[in-house]
Amino acid sequence: MYSISIGELQKNISLLTQINEVFNIVDKRKNKIVATVYPIQKGSIVASISGKYKNRVVPVDDLAMAKSSAMMDIMGEKYGLSS
Repeated sequence: MYSISIGELQKNISLLTQINEVFNIVDKRKNKIVATVYPIQKGSIVASISGKYKNRVVPVDDLAMAKSSAMMDIMGEKYGLSS
């Protein structure tokens, strides 16, 4: 596993998009690992982290409309409002 200092990362931020392997970001002053960075995976991450609800995930074209609809549903349940 590779390690890179915070200063080197600040100088060349494009390293984050070009990596192919896992590497650690190290604080050289304290000699501690600050973070571990994994390469970008192709495809959607939503299906892999949704777990048991992955069959319920529905693609949405208009996010603002979906948020508005969800808010109206919740407000209707909480306050008994109907629209």
